[in-house]
Amino acid sequence: MKPPRPVATEGRGSVLRFARSFRRDLLSALPERLYRAWMADFRSPLIRSLLCNDPDLIRLVLKDRPGDFPKSDRLRTGLAPLLGQSVFVTNGDQWAAQRRIIDPAFAGGRLNDSLPAILGAAEALVARLSPGTLDIEPECSHAAADMIFRVLFSTPIESRTASEVHRVFRAHQESQPVVNLAALLPWPRWLPLPHSRRTRRTAARLRHLIAELVDARARAIRDGIAPDDLATRIMTTADPVTGLLFSPAEMVDQVAIFFLAGHETSASALAWALWLLAANPAWQDRVLAESRSMTSDMAGVNALRVTRAVYRETLRLYPPVPMMVRQSARDVTLRGRVVPAGAQIILSPWHLHRHQRLWDRPDDFDPDRWEDPAGRASAREAFIPFSAGPRVCPGAGLAMIEGAVMLAFVVRAFHLEPGPVAPVPIARLSVRGRDGITIRLTRRENRSAPPPPA
Repeated sequence: MKPPRPVATEGRGSVLRFARSFRRDLLSALPERLYRAWMADFRSPLIRSLLCNDPDLIRLVLKDRPGDFPKSDRLRTGLAPLLGQSVFVTNGDQWAAQRRIIDPAFAGGRLNDSLPAILGAAEALVARLSPGTLDIEPECSHAAADMIFRVLFSTPIESRTASEVHRVFRAHQESQPVVNLAALLPWPRWLPLPHSRRTRRTAARLRHLIAELVDARARAIRDGIAPDDLATRIMTTADPVTGLLFSPAEMVDQVAIFFLAGHETSASALAWALWLLAANPAWQDRVLAESRSMTSDMAGVNALRVTRAVYRETLRLYPPVPMMVRQSARDVTLRGRVVPAGAQIILSPWHLHRHQRLWDRPDDFDPDRWEDPAGRASAREAFIPFSAGPRVCPGAGLAMIEGAVMLAFVVRAFHLEPGPVAPVPIARLSVRGRDGITIRLTRRENRSAPPPPA
């Protein structure tokens, strides 16, 4: 079964019509030609936006000259109700100081420390699932929230809290697209960006829940009883340059983006990966065979070669964050065009990962493409689900481990079949199914727990 994608429009239409379709679905609002173009220039009297698919431009913006292309002010303002001044939206010295504190928590062997939490969340997901036809998105959202609670705060998510986190995150992501409307359309800088009451209310509720967790952990640290998990490591790590720790308010900002990146985006990728396996039984069989010999240690996870390729191909076809927005800090020439300071530079993993001039059979699900060294090399600049360069997601390694483990556990426990209707992707805070992602689960016989560590 061919992985679905929304049908993009070719007509320009009126600005008002585009604005309405943008709010309804960012992916189908943009023209079909973006799957072939190296760069698209959107101009208006008040703002200029350029969508870049040229790998040379991607490398320029993200790796070679990132200081010339900071995060967009419009994007930062658009996400401020939830993320405040988190590392996802800040720039310059503030961003550099935040990364100096955060990065050590995700470095090297620290990922090994998080494996028991990931295994526990995967086991809990399998225990919750029941045979039958269901929308898998809420289950994946619950599992991802459970995992991030375990990794951050060393505790399984309680059912009441899980329900609240899932409900509020779902409401928030439905109320706001991943790229604010003003990032692409003319929008006077003196006019505040639009946030609905629902967006402000859900963001405030989420931040209140996070503040309670941070306050409880701060007390545990003071009392010397805090576990050695991600939250403790970050809250007790001083900036090596300034010697400062995150304040409680700053930590709330950081945990907000950890939840967004570790919960919302992971749930999106896992749901799409399960549907792709349901729709491609030969690949499901290969993942099943691999999962049955998995051991409960990092060596066992590293041996999930096929499963990781499936997850990587899912991230190519359905990147959880479909667009990133940067802003030109000064006049710059891109592909022979002079672009003024303040222009919006849009990098679209959604279009880049399906670009017809970069990928062989770009809309096909083919994890084997990641086993071909030539294919991996050609994709190096054209595969950016976690961004790239200095601003690459610090939790990328953790996300890849989580994805492979969750897939292995679910496929070992259940046979997957696609639901009666193929899901249609739509972009909000992440790429989700417009009407959910439905699959049918049938419990496998004689399944067993993973072997112990080798």
